[in-house]
Parts: sequence; structure tokens; C-alpha cells
Amino acid sequence: MKIGILSVDSNYPNLAIMKISKYHKSKNDLVEWYNPLKHYDKVYAAKVFSFTPNYGYYINADEVEFGGTGYDIHKQLIKDIDVLQPDYSIYPSIDSKTAYGFLTRGCPNSCKWCVVPKKEGGIHPYMDVEEISIEGRSNLILMDNNILASDYGLIQMEKIAKLKLRVDFNQGLDARLVTDEIAKLLASIKWIKRIRFGCDTPSQIAECERATALIDKYGYRGEYFFYCILLDDFKESFDRVNHWKKKGGRYLPHCQPYRDINNPFQIIPQWQKDLAGWADKKWIFRSCEFKDFEPRKGFRCNNYFDLFVK
Repeated sequence: MKIGILSVDSNYPNLAIMKISKYHKSKNDLVEWYNPLKHYDKVYAAKVFSFTPNYGYYINADEVEFGGTGYDIHKQLIKDIDVLQPDYSIYPSIDSKTAYGFLTRGCPNSCKWCVVPKKEGGIHPYMDVEEISIEGRSNLILMDNNILASDYGLIQMEKIAKLKLRVDFNQGLDARLVTDEIAKLLASIKWIKRIRFGCDTPSQIAECERATALIDKYGYRGEYFFYCILLDDFKESFDRVNHWKKKGGRYLPHCQPYRDINNPFQIIPQWQKDLAGWADKKWIFRSCEFKDFEPRKGFRCNNYFDLFVK
């Protein structure tokens, strides 16, 4: 069979696509990135986000299978594919020391801005770290959504420290779950540049402050990175993001305007786009205050304080 793989809306390495490629290559099928000038027996089209455009052209194939959260949050890989190791060869940008994967799936929380519990259910074991760190791949990009909420996840993190693997939990950790013992464990792990936390509500500022102070107590000196969902209140969102600017260079917020998966016609407020444009471009974030940021000619963000802050 001739198989085409198509990433509709993201250039980020897609674990499902890599596993699909591995599966078909194990059956001696020809697998390649989809080329609209060629005909395929089957094309797998993956879409990550619900708010991005669908693939707008005819797909030249006898069969097309659509997957990913952007198409169907309930669709999963079949077990025979899901258990496979990824085919890293389809992404030449991934070096031979780097691996991607999950140790756990799901999350016990029910945050209104997150689809994970609906997509994956409650938190549960998925893979062992030694199944991910294959073939000398010692730099692990792990996409768990709440690993600290799982006893299995904590055992895996102890194993990561013992094996001296370098990791990045790129979806963020839950600061509320950081105890003194967990802080000591986190400080003992070799991190790829930074530790990430969620900071999505005002109350999480204090929790992140508490967690980072505990981790620092055990000798960690790297960066901290905070995912900040932007909701309806401009002042609350700005104060939460700006809190980390005032903390200094080790503390980096990242803004994410709230996307309602059930509302395809949602309009993102311009202030959210501009706050994200300021915070997420670190050379801008470090060089100016938000009120002085000029995202467009003739417009400075100090106007938002006149509009929204009474």
C-alpha cells in the first residue's frame, strides 16, 4: 500500500503520525508525507486544534482517515498502533538524542479550558520511561498533562532521576501538588532548560511561588515557565502575567487565550492577542512594559488600562 501522512495545522512532531508511520512500515507499506500530485491508497490527516482551518483541498486517495483533537476529541489510535515506538525518521529535525512520549494519560481535574479529561479520561499509566528512552535517546520531551497527580507518574519521575535522563514536561506541572518531598525529587532531575507550571488562576500564583521556593531550596537554579490561560478579565490576566515579569529573568510566563472547543465562531479579544504577543516574544517581554508595547502602528497598550481598569 501507498500511505500518505498529512499534518493539517501543526509542524510540531506528532506522536500519533509517527506511530502510524511505524505501523505501516512494519507491514512493508510505502509511507511518505502527503503530496497532492500523487495518488495514495490511504491518507491519514491529523489536526491538532479545533480553531484552525481544515485542509481546504481535495485529498487524492482511495481512503482518508481524519484524526486528532481538531477533528474528533474521542478518536484514539488502535491498540496495535498505540503500543509501537515512534518513527522518528519522518521528522529530520528531531536529533538522535531526543524522544517524545507520554508516561501517563488523562487528568483528574475538570478545568473548563482543557479537553484532556473528555479526550483521555482520568489519569492512568501509559508507558514506562525506558520504553521512550530507546536507542540512546536521553533527552525526553514528555507530554503528560498532570504527572504529579499519579503515584505511577511519581515512580516514573524517580526513575528519570536515577537514569540521569534530561526531560521537559512540556504541558506543565501542577504546583498545588508539590510537597517538600516532590520538590526535592524535581530538583534532582536534569531538566531541558526549564520546569513548567500552570498558572491559570489568581490563586495559582501563590502556589507557584510556594512550589518554586521549595524546589530552589534543594538547589535548582534553572528557569521556570508558567502557562497562563487568558480569560475574560483584562486586569486579572495582566496582573497574573506581569507578576512573573516583576520576579525577574528566571520566571517566564506564556499566554494562551482561552479557546472554547464548542464555539467555532468565538472571537478572541484583541487585548488577549496583544498580551500574548508581548509575553510570548521574550525579547519584547524583557525589553519593555506592556503599557509601552506597540503591537500596531499608532496603538500603545496603555490604552487597555484606560478602557478596562477603573
